[in-house]
Amino acid sequence: MYFKSIFFEDYIAESKRVTLGRTITETDFVVHAGHTGDFFPHHMDAEWCKTQPFKQRIAHGTMIFSIGIGLTASEINPEAFSKGYDRLRFVKPVFIGDTIHAVVTIAEKTDSKKPEYGTVIEHVDIINQHGEVVLVCDHILLAKRKPESNSNGDSPK
Repeated sequence: MYFKSIFFEDYIAESKRVTLGRTITETDFVVHAGHTGDFFPHHMDAEWCKTQPFKQRIAHGTMIFSIGIGLTASEINPEAFSKGYDRLRFVKPVFIGDTIHAVVTIAEKTDSKKPEYGTVIEHVDIINQHGEVVLVCDHILLAKRKPESNSNGDSPK
């Protein structure tokens, strides 16, 4: 992980970045259930799940969101900060043993209410090892604009 200053002007519409993958484990299920208190049988009861349509335990959607977004944190941009996520959808189930990765696409750039910032929308697809999208969301960033240069090309003091 490293720090890299990326200003609003540096974001390029439709550019993409792809993360490394991460395999989902039973330990992930147990730890997430403990953190959230979500011990629903869909996630924790293997025998009950055998009687259900998927025939196996399904990952907590919130866990896949957390892990998937965590995969995108391979770069830290000190010139932008998250305002949150919109249009979050759990598209397909994720199971123990599935490997997910994220594809981040710069979907939109707009002016912000604060003139020294711009808003960047990163569309995030979380994809399993079969190439299927399992989760989608839009990440809203507030990104600082580049400091204006003076006439001799130097940054203002």
